[in-house]
This record gives sequence, structure tokens and C-alpha cells, in this order.
Amino acid sequence: MKNLLLRTGCGLGWFGLAAAGRAGEAGGSVAPAVTPPDLGASLLRVTGALALVLGIFLGGVWVFRNWQRVAVRRGLGRKLDIKEVRPLGGRQAIYVVGYEQERFLLASSPAGVSFLAHLPPATGKETAPENEPGNSFSRQLARGLKDR
Repeated sequence: MKNLLLRTGCGLGWFGLAAAGRAGEAGGSVAPAVTPPDLGASLLRVTGALALVLGIFLGGVWVFRNWQRVAVRRGLGRKLDIKEVRPLGGRQAIYVVGYEQERFLLASSPAGVSFLAHLPPATGKETAPENEPGNSFSRQLARGLKDR
């Protein structure tokens, strides 16, 4: 029984092994030496476990940072979108904001955000070419303010 405990490493831990070894020496029988575990196998297990934990962690970080991209693929696309921004100087700007099929003209300043106009619904094209006459930002702004 004592030899079985020494070979398997069971018992009371290293202290139990040392005491059992001394007891075996007193009885006249020679206890086999306890061999440490193979260093290469232990190192391989630790490295593999570390790679697994790091892989799970980095996968979680990627999902956390790209959850919107994953949601869009499922059909849960964004409804609110900033179509265009034009700074006016200082901390003032004009925004064309789209929500589903509607578009709004908003102004932002240090005092807050103001609603300027409800723009016509977006057509199949998101943006009109800038070089066509009548499609400049200033004309659309004037048209949107006139409709107000």
C-alpha cells in the first residue's frame, strides 16, 4: 500500500510522501524515487490553455466591438443615419439626418440642436451628383427653409 501511494503520488501530498519514504527506509525496503512530471507535456498544456483563453477573450472583444455589423446582417439595420454634415464655423453645423425613409435638416450650435426643415423623402439614390445644376447644398438648404 505504501509503495502504491508513493508511485501514484496520492496520500497526504509531498509531506505525506516524505514521511512515507522515511518510514519505508526505516523498514529496510527502498522506496522508488518520485519523478517529476514531464516538463514538455506540462508546458504544452499550459500554452494550449493560455491560447484557448486568449482566443475566447479576443473573440469576445471582436463581437463586442462589431455587434452592429452582426445585427445588420440579421436584418436589424440602423434606422437613424446622418446623411451629410456641413460645418458653418466655430461650433455650428448643419446636418441632414435620415430616419427610415424620412429626412430632416437640423442645425447644431453651442445653444443646442434646432429643427430647420423636413426634407422630401430620399429617392433610390442616396446622394445626387454635385456637378448637376440645382443639386448644390445651398439650393437644397434654401428649398428646405422655403418649405418651412
